[in-house]
Amino acid sequence: MTQMNPSEQNQLQTARPSQRPGLFGRLAAFAALHCLALAPAAAWAGQDSVRPSVVKIHTTSRLPDFLRPWTKAAPRDMSGTGFVIDGKRIVTNAHVVAYPSQIYVQGYQSSEKFPAKVAAISAAMDLAVLTVEDETFFADRPALALDDGLPRVKASVNVYGYPIGGDQISVTEGIASRVEYTTYYLDASGLRIQIDAALNPGNSGGPAVSDGKVIGVAFSGLAKAENIGYLIPAEELRTFLDDLKDGHYDGKPRLWDEFQTTENDTLRSWLKIPKDVGGCMVTKLATGSGQSVLSESDVVTHVGPHALDRSGNVRLGDDLQVMFAYYVPKLAHDGVVPLSIIRGGQPMQVDVPVAAQRKYVLPHLDGAYPSYFILGPMVFSTASAELARGLHADARWFNFLTEKKNPLAMRASDQPAFDGEELVIVPSQFFSHRLTKGYDSPTLQVIQELNGVPIKNLAHLVEMLRDSKDEFLRFKFAGTGVEELVFRRQELLDATEDILTDNGIRKQCSDELESVWKK
Repeated sequence: MTQMNPSEQNQLQTARPSQRPGLFGRLAAFAALHCLALAPAAAWAGQDSVRPSVVKIHTTSRLPDFLRPWTKAAPRDMSGTGFVIDGKRIVTNAHVVAYPSQIYVQGYQSSEKFPAKVAAISAAMDLAVLTVEDETFFADRPALALDDGLPRVKASVNVYGYPIGGDQISVTEGIASRVEYTTYYLDASGLRIQIDAALNPGNSGGPAVSDGKVIGVAFSGLAKAENIGYLIPAEELRTFLDDLKDGHYDGKPRLWDEFQTTENDTLRSWLKIPKDVGGCMVTKLATGSGQSVLSESDVVTHVGPHALDRSGNVRLGDDLQVMFAYYVPKLAHDGVVPLSIIRGGQPMQVDVPVAAQRKYVLPHLDGAYPSYFILGPMVFSTASAELARGLHADARWFNFLTEKKNPLAMRASDQPAFDGEELVIVPSQFFSHRLTKGYDSPTLQVIQELNGVPIKNLAHLVEMLRDSKDEFLRFKFAGTGVEELVFRRQELLDATEDILTDNGIRKQCSDELESVWKK
């Protein structure tokens, strides 16, 4: 069961940072989580107590370069917004401070910039917490109070931030027009507040305030629509901050099974659901989770004490209906959540395992850089979800990969077939060298075998290259229409140092592979 149709997801855009002009590759740009801001501020008379607690954030970021994983994308400067909370901390969006080389915070009506660092971050929920070493920064900058509940529809909202078009703080006014449960990023889900103020570059991470309390954090807007912006509710921010109390962010537990509604009368008869009972039918069980408690065609009727309607919604307060998944992290305890189900017409109660994350054959980088290894004129790297999404966003690349039955296109949402499985790719063209004469560069192709042995992951490939005593190395690629490559092993080894020197590459491999190669 989905919370947002594909066309809506395509229109939903994260904030675009206010940044200096520059050109970056499509894939590097796709990896960036961008920073939004509110429209130019309306006139605002006099001072108020919120402004001193709202800060401007300056970030210099170095994004991954997927086609050249031995380096990083050129540095780029961007700005966003944050606000002070208890504990002398600053809240902002994760995409404002993604892949930082430098972060500075600048207070209201101040020209001084203080160095800051990321204390905690969740790309999935698009939230981050910053700390400032010089705590004098927080003098006269009090913590803003977070609202305890959800705003009522039509509640007046003021959003503070530093959008492009000026240096002073901007305040825009609107109303909360909708509250719903939806997907965020990297499989995360949560509540989202829609407001009738358009979001523009520069103010992602800014507080939205109603009745003197923060009700949400500005984070995105809907493309091709007027005056539709979105907030991360204070409730989700509280959940994030509570998770951090042990010093580590674990994420929200969830059910990974797939469901469909039970609105169709014939389906309900087949499932033997009473007329006055709602629910969702299990259509596909989560794989890789060990023994499953649920079965296909089970009907979930309650999550804890909360009854589902025929669309899978539960009541939240007096006037809200949200997906039943909303209550899963709230009711989960010791790794399970209590559900009431109907199986074969018989009602029963079960405790179903939940998890905050699941493994994918194309893992999320979560702020890390791609691993790589260079041997002779060839570069090898681990494929990631960010790379695949960048390719899928380009119709030409997606069509090419699909035609070749490339696993980057065919296995984008698969879980590993075995523990430790990764897709190892050749991310870039050959380095110029006589050894590649007559070969086409297998750019973005997935290595299937080396000398007839299936490749499990990048470390496994490096081990095989390290230990091989064969005269020839034969690389076979997954998919169709990709030629095989055969090299003399010793010639690859002999050429490596010269190729690294000629191309100004400092290291043959990423740090975590050095011990594997040199063992």
